[in-house]
Amino acid sequence: MTYRDALAAAADRVQACLLEELQGYAAQPVIEAMRYAVGGGKGLRGFLVLESAALHEIPQEQAIWAAAAIEAVHAYSLVHDDLPAMDDDSLRRGQLTVHVKWDDATAILAGDALQTLAFELLSRPTCSRDAEVRVDLVASMAKAAGAQGMVLGQAQDIAAETATAPYTLEQITELQANKTGALIRWSAEAGARLAKADPAPLTRYATALGLAFQIADDILDVEGDAATAGKALRKDADAGKATFVSLLGLEGAKSRARALVEEAEEALSAYGARAESLRQTARFVIAREK
Repeated sequence: MTYRDALAAAADRVQACLLEELQGYAAQPVIEAMRYAVGGGKGLRGFLVLESAALHEIPQEQAIWAAAAIEAVHAYSLVHDDLPAMDDDSLRRGQLTVHVKWDDATAILAGDALQTLAFELLSRPTCSRDAEVRVDLVASMAKAAGAQGMVLGQAQDIAAETATAPYTLEQITELQANKTGALIRWSAEAGARLAKADPAPLTRYATALGLAFQIADDILDVEGDAATAGKALRKDADAGKATFVSLLGLEGAKSRARALVEEAEEALSAYGARAESLRQTARFVIAREK
């Protein structure tokens, strides 16, 4: 099985887990919107959970709940990010955004429900029989997704639109470490947390990976094809917002992304050949087309 096949298979398993979970819910537009929102996508965060869990000999039937939880949070963040009050996007993952297909209120509620579903999944004994592990997963995800992580990054991104001057490289790096990087770090650390192991090597790996991921996004925004990417491109440039490409230049951004991949791979040295799929993930994030 190729790396891309493995990534797609993991995405299918996580999506199936979420859809099965939602089967027992009442037939309401909000529930339909939740099902819609978790469809498609690369499933990168769920894949990182499953692979970091395998690295620590955590069985997949246990790790799947943490993988489903992070994908639920990621889906919620996209639903809300696409709203008119935020990025005002009409296309996501090659299909209409939730608020366009339904309405703003349904999108807000579907996002809220996906976020709370994530914490419910983490709190179950099927995620871990150890209550201390479950509390750690819940607490660390709350920090990664909230006002010390993703939400902070989103707020910083909104503030950049009305800033008197474009953000500096340091400011953009901090913004993206929060907006994109926080959930990626949690995903990579999850296996160690499930095993009560030291997450530090995976934290270093994911910190570099998350930044490389965002730089690759900025490069795609310049060089990519909207149909392939499944979303609108070049919005940041049109809005005059600073990006890694505008600050480093296209070739400088590509060079920085490659250096971060090397940094991510080096962080995995303690795991030897067992971490090869995570190394391939680092290479994938700067070679993807969407």
